[in-house]
Amino acid sequence: MSTIIHQTGSRTLTMQEPEKPQLYRDLFPYTSICRTSFDEVLLAPRPAEQMRITDTTFRDGQQARPPYTVKQVAKMFDFLHRLGGKTGLITASEFFLYSAKDRKCIETCRARGYRFPRVTAWIRAVKEDLKLVRDMEFDETGMLTSVSDYHIFLKLGKTRQQAMDMYVGMAEQALEWGIIPRCHFEDVTRADIYGFCLPLAQRLMELSRQSGMPVKIRLCDTMGYGVPYPGAALPRSVQRVVRAFTDEAGVPGQWLEWHGHNDFHKVLVNGVTAWLYGCGAVNSTLFGFGERTGNTPLEALLVEYISLTGDDAAADTTILGEVAEFFEKELHYRIPHNYPFVGRDFNATSAGVHADGLAKNEEIYNIFDTNSLLGRPVPIIITDKTGRAGVAYWINNNMGLTGAQCVSKKHPAVGQIYEAIMAMYDETGRTTSLSHEEMEALVQRFMPEVFASEFDHMKELAGALSAKILVRLSRNKKLLDFESGACACLDAFVREYPFIQYCYLTDATGSLRCSAITDPTYREIYEALPLGYDFSQREWFRMPMKSGKLHIMDVYQSHFTGKLIITVSCAVTDAKDNIVGVLGVDIQIEQLLRKSRALQQEAEAEAENSDNE
Repeated sequence: MSTIIHQTGSRTLTMQEPEKPQLYRDLFPYTSICRTSFDEVLLAPRPAEQMRITDTTFRDGQQARPPYTVKQVAKMFDFLHRLGGKTGLITASEFFLYSAKDRKCIETCRARGYRFPRVTAWIRAVKEDLKLVRDMEFDETGMLTSVSDYHIFLKLGKTRQQAMDMYVGMAEQALEWGIIPRCHFEDVTRADIYGFCLPLAQRLMELSRQSGMPVKIRLCDTMGYGVPYPGAALPRSVQRVVRAFTDEAGVPGQWLEWHGHNDFHKVLVNGVTAWLYGCGAVNSTLFGFGERTGNTPLEALLVEYISLTGDDAAADTTILGEVAEFFEKELHYRIPHNYPFVGRDFNATSAGVHADGLAKNEEIYNIFDTNSLLGRPVPIIITDKTGRAGVAYWINNNMGLTGAQCVSKKHPAVGQIYEAIMAMYDETGRTTSLSHEEMEALVQRFMPEVFASEFDHMKELAGALSAKILVRLSRNKKLLDFESGACACLDAFVREYPFIQYCYLTDATGSLRCSAITDPTYREIYEALPLGYDFSQREWFRMPMKSGKLHIMDVYQSHFTGKLIITVSCAVTDAKDNIVGVLGVDIQIEQLLRKSRALQQEAEAEAENSDNE
């Protein structure tokens, strides 16, 4: 017979010390998909008094991608503050602190002066790491405290008693130094809850009482094994795990946090279940970007929080599109078109019957007023009923045309596209709406000018990859003598970057002072440009002299080699910032594309060095 349990007291629990690790082979056979067991113990929901969100974008999220730059971290930290930090809904964000760049990120985010999210640390359970926390004046840190026998026996090679003593000792030291420990109970959904986890939690709560400081616990569903089902048994039941800690180990709900992974597609529902059964915070990352399958999506928690509480002012969902644009343009992360809330097509429908309903009233098929709540109007659905105005709207909206770039229904190409659409319906009896890809193909066919050409992409790539290295060379003081020292710099430069076909330095009058040729095959041709050759009328010379800025020309065919090249140039300045010359390079497109990945990494490293100066 099922029972509903609501316990309010706690009892002393004794740690069990098995000779062999408890691996729960009946639940985790490894050679088969894991099993879910039920014991018919039902718990009534009892939400935490305050449900909050924490962030691990810069810790767990960063373990799934190349490291963020300092500027990228600062921008995303600003997003966190704007999304829910202003109201205190997003309370904290955790950081690594091992490298110089980690510490620069922390310093930059602290300098923002935000009350929320607070900047917290993450460390291993070793005293040397804790010293870093103390030296950087953190008042709270997460500590890796693995609790399953998979970790204790098989990874750490310790007994449960040894692991407990190590974790408690670290917590004691943190409290002694005035640091709130946040113990990360790693792999809790494969752990012995009563035989190890709760006894450890009780010891930590005793430390809290003795010190008068909180000791927080993060429940880490490391492998995504947690399940939200009523009646599910430990250790996989999210409900039972949370309530065991609050009701039996005496951990206050506001000191408890859930950290999930999406290995079994349950990361969001498990996090929300933790909230509903007394866990004060759910840990998350922007767009769920994290190790392996990722973490709980922060934006999903924002929407779910508003749904559960009715507190519309708790989060600013209108900037999620701005965050998504940053991820795609700055981080080069492709968000799936159907990704909820921010995907290109998340609130679009292609089914004819649905499109008809949207045309009559968007509320029939739109989840909520996405225009006002997300800044995302329902995309117009193209059918034979759309009309020229609708085609023009689609083009402007989807091709990013604004201001004078916008096209009207009277544009000849809009008429051609409309006629092509009508022909599809008239000639084939089509009943479905046109997909984004079909419309894009029509626009490219009749309005190719609104698409960036391959040459445009090449120019953008050349600029992004070459700017840093060229500007760095222009700062070399040896260039200022315009003699042998400058020529040696150019020779060394083209040896390091052989995709540069020709490198040259002029003085402020445009007179060629020295140059370097990459490929000996073309040496005789380039030597036709002797020292003193007048480049003063060339665009690559005039523009940096006029603006002092980097200048990138369009792709063209080299007169000397017949290769497709891009010329990039920048001003050379003296100690008083006076322009004394211009440095230019002709870049072979083919060679550049072959080296693009290595150059991208170098450009990112250069940006990091600039951030750290």
